[in-house]
Amino acid sequence: MTKDHKIRVIIADDHAILRAGLKQILAETDDIVVVAEAQNAAEAIKQGCMPNADVLLLDIALPDRSGMDALKYIKHENSHIAVLMLSMYKEDQYAVRALKSGAAGYLSKQSASSELVNAIRAVAKGKKYITPEVAEILANQVGMENEKALHETLSDREFQTLTMIASGFSVGEIADKLALSVKTVSMYRTRMLEKMQLRHNADLTHYAIKNNLVD
Repeated sequence: MTKDHKIRVIIADDHAILRAGLKQILAETDDIVVVAEAQNAAEAIKQGCMPNADVLLLDIALPDRSGMDALKYIKHENSHIAVLMLSMYKEDQYAVRALKSGAAGYLSKQSASSELVNAIRAVAKGKKYITPEVAEILANQVGMENEKALHETLSDREFQTLTMIASGFSVGEIADKLALSVKTVSMYRTRMLEKMQLRHNADLTHYAIKNNLVD
């Protein structure tokens, strides 16, 4: 990164007010410039696969497709862009999964105002941006590969379905939010129950609460 080169950033989030707030924060710097915006996963993928940016701020919960899905596609097509995941979810829900899928960092929206600029500067230099909370989660996982928690065996979609069921959403509501068919969500639910050796939604909810996967 040369001294006079500004860090080029894309902001992908479906909330216009949040995008405006992030742009305002970045406008106060002299080394970061927002070059594009996206309000859904399709736009994020289109922008993120172009060689016109250094960093992509990518929301996990996009209306047309999961940000996690978009992350994997973008990193496959454009390995040079640093993707910083933005989320309302707690770090212990998605941070490690995001990092393993190619994200350069994970930032909760609650702390974005205070950490955003430092996070962008770090990932633009090729570093990982990890909060103390995520560092602790990673440290706790060291040497525990043989003792994986049941939810860590789930795919990203299965895990997302688990947290939404535990949060009280019906299969139909989950299908609407994830832009999937009810049949597909039901299939994820069936797979989860089999992998986790559970029988009912109530069991899933109890497990999620016990393991701090939902608030």
